[in-house]
Amino acid sequence: MKHLQYDEINYAELFAEFRNPNSGAVVLFSGEVRDNNKGRAVTHLEYEAYEPMANKMIAKILEEAKTRFKLNQAVCVHRLGKVDISGCAVVVITGSGHRKEAYDANRFIIDRVKNEVPIWKHEFFTDGTSEWGQNCDCVSNDHEHQHQHQHHEEAK
Repeated sequence: MKHLQYDEINYAELFAEFRNPNSGAVVLFSGEVRDNNKGRAVTHLEYEAYEPMANKMIAKILEEAKTRFKLNQAVCVHRLGKVDISGCAVVVITGSGHRKEAYDANRFIIDRVKNEVPIWKHEFFTDGTSEWGQNCDCVSNDHEHQHQHQHHEEAK
């Protein structure tokens, strides 16, 4: 499966195709573009990626999540290119026998994708400026995840 696309993500279509008789829980996360960030008005975002590596890394994260959380299925699709306000930038859907695993896996996947996968966010503001930002605004108690953030901050 291709995990990156330039076209709008149709998460309703993805969700409709996600039925599994063994899944008592299906969790859909949609990362939407908001009109502000840290007190600044945003006009849109643009995403770039090193596509061959990003696709492989997302596939690996999904496989790890399926094993770790005993998922029946998992999908992650991230937009590239321009994404307008209220547009969907990324979708993660997880399905398992029970809700705890589906929720935990969904959070695990989005945090790993945002922290590790070579996808870069370019944010454009109403004052005409723009900034390249970290793609990870995640909060995680995962020790490995926190360590990666600390290492990134120390490298600055």
